[in-house]
Amino acid sequence: MPSETQVVFELSDNAQVFHLFGSYDENLNLLEDSLDVKLVARGNSLIVSGSEEEVRAAKEVLEHLINRVKSGHKVTAQDVRYVVRSVREGKKLEELGDSILLNVRGKPIGPRTAGQKEYVDAIKENPLVFGIGPAGTGKTYLAVAMAVAAFKRREVDRIILTRPAVEAGERLGFLPGDIQEKVNPYLRPIYDSLFDILGIETFEKYMQRGLIEVAPLAYMRGRTLESAFVILDEAQNTTPEQMKMFLTRLGLNSKAVVTGDITQIDLPKGIYSGLDQVRVVLKDIPGIKFVYLTDRDVVRHELVSRIIRAYERFDEDAWKEEKSR
Repeated sequence: MPSETQVVFELSDNAQVFHLFGSYDENLNLLEDSLDVKLVARGNSLIVSGSEEEVRAAKEVLEHLINRVKSGHKVTAQDVRYVVRSVREGKKLEELGDSILLNVRGKPIGPRTAGQKEYVDAIKENPLVFGIGPAGTGKTYLAVAMAVAAFKRREVDRIILTRPAVEAGERLGFLPGDIQEKVNPYLRPIYDSLFDILGIETFEKYMQRGLIEVAPLAYMRGRTLESAFVILDEAQNTTPEQMKMFLTRLGLNSKAVVTGDITQIDLPKGIYSGLDQVRVVLKDIPGIKFVYLTDRDVVRHELVSRIIRAYERFDEDAWKEEKSR
């Protein structure tokens, strides 16, 4: 019978205990199931016991998570799964760095995966960044957080967020209200990110003063965007002409982030995606960085990662052939 190994972790206070253990100790239960170790909490101490190999893996996982807690972050179930999976696959766990800023509730916002850290670092270091990846990887949210942080540091004078309203198509004219009310449903995800980071009152104050602008992509034509942090969201639904139009709007002291998921293009059949094309057009140009996020970077419910992987495995041609029989 293999001998049992034990290691003890000490946390500073009850707040760190709560942020690591999770509500009703859900993170501890998840760690026990995932790592095949026994975890016992005694006050601010956490005792880990099991086989030498499993305790070694648990030690690596917990050291990383405890560092996250010490930097002010609350560990989520998604964080636990990501770190455990990385250790199981033998991937190096990188320090994710400081948070970008605090949201309206005082919660730190920052990268939670290695892919997200690469994305945030790219935005810091380049005037134009393309964040490409599936839903739930934090592409838009982190870009908005970086924009707000740059604005608060007075690095830019305003924030401009835009999206192509492709889903609206010709139906836009049949929706009730003025043009702003017509396009608001298509810009809702951007509003939600701003509400969470700034709070509704601050957001509305900035909007009224023209410091934040949220508008459909069509509104960008003919403009020069100077001293601005500009985000183009859902860029997979731009045409090549729209993408070129947007990219040539950038003026002095501006930074742009373009986000999208090239697996979810809503353009009419026969029209190429500007985001798909630009990956070839602007490849290897200094000052431009392409960051590709994957299902490993999904920070929504664990099911989202499983759904993405299932669709990647799905053979649509074989399914169509079977349905036609």
